[in-house]
Amino acid sequence: MVSYTSRYSNNILKSLLPWIISTLILIILPFIFTGGGSVTIMNQIGITIVMAMSYNMLLGQGGMLSFGHAVYMGLGGFIAVHIMNFVEDGLWLPLPLLPLVGGLVGLGMATIVGSFSTRKAGVVFAMISLGIGELLAASCIVITAFFGGEEGVSGDRTWAPPTFGIEFITQIEVYYLIAFWVLISIFLMYLFTQTPVGKMANAVRDNPERAEFVGYSMRWVRYVSFCGAGFFAGIAGALFAINFEILTEENLSMGMSFNILLATYIGGIGFFIGPVIGAVGFTLLQTVLGLQTDLWALYTGVIFILTVMYAPSGFTGIVTMHYVPWQLGKIHLLFKPYAKILVPALIFVAGLTSLIELTNHVRHHSQETSITLYWITFESNTIIPWIVLLAMTLGGFYVCRVFAKEVVDAWGEANYVEKG
Repeated sequence: MVSYTSRYSNNILKSLLPWIISTLILIILPFIFTGGGSVTIMNQIGITIVMAMSYNMLLGQGGMLSFGHAVYMGLGGFIAVHIMNFVEDGLWLPLPLLPLVGGLVGLGMATIVGSFSTRKAGVVFAMISLGIGELLAASCIVITAFFGGEEGVSGDRTWAPPTFGIEFITQIEVYYLIAFWVLISIFLMYLFTQTPVGKMANAVRDNPERAEFVGYSMRWVRYVSFCGAGFFAGIAGALFAINFEILTEENLSMGMSFNILLATYIGGIGFFIGPVIGAVGFTLLQTVLGLQTDLWALYTGVIFILTVMYAPSGFTGIVTMHYVPWQLGKIHLLFKPYAKILVPALIFVAGLTSLIELTNHVRHHSQETSITLYWITFESNTIIPWIVLLAMTLGGFYVCRVFAKEVVDAWGEANYVEKG
């Protein structure tokens, strides 16, 4: 009996440990990153995480490619902004409960759209989602009383009644509110994956006919997943409204849906933690890299293409690929080949991106004769930088090709399982 109780307690502790660690990380992050704008970026990362996780319920778990998932985030956000204005006029609603209202709005819209869009998957579902997204985006121009036209709708979160004395005036207070809802949302989405419907969503994605034979309706499994995704997208929209206090047509646009698709795919669809990694990476590209260069979208697109071509499981898939060599005790065989190819790969990337930036500088900033790339200042009106950067690009690429065979051979040896 004691042994059983001990094992049961250990299992509970192992189950709770990731959530405890995640909570502690979210608590201490603002004390680690104290620079200007860090809290704002972390707030945006949290919102993107919830949105990407909700999208993964569609694509990663249910196999439903959507081009209009931003609709549910946008509607939840617009309703949240209007409720802020109602609170200013006398409505009583604590700010921490506003994301729940946004989630219910997203759920309501998903209930309606999903009733006819989830009958089919694949191209049919994708085209319907695209049409719904364009329809709502066009409505922003027509229904100006609700969507505010081109200027959008704004609100003021500080009019909400204080919660335990907190008025959510500062960004750090908003950060902890977003962090709370990020943890709650991820936990609820994890619980969904453990339900029979959540597990059958993977079966419907891979083989809908066999799921039907087991006794599950593939349409209803898709419908439940779709509604759940809409609910959490609405939560993300309300968090966006709380953080930025304004919603525009852009929040409903196809561009926003594509951004979430990029973040989810780059992180790794089908992996529960994949969208988290993708959301962090994509937001950093959009914010931090966006402050350094106007071409951040170009680099993001290149990363997405390379991910689709060579790593369809995303960055999370790349990491999990190394689990077998780790289990076999052969992971050390990859250290030397990886170290050899890393340096020329970095030289190749630095040279290629510098050439792109130099070309962009000459075309659009011809009046400036100098440009700083990777902390080095180049004179753009001379030929020397072009020769150096071209040599770095070609040389780095050639050395990578030379060492690539060694990496492939080491990978095969690290994954080789001896028979008997």
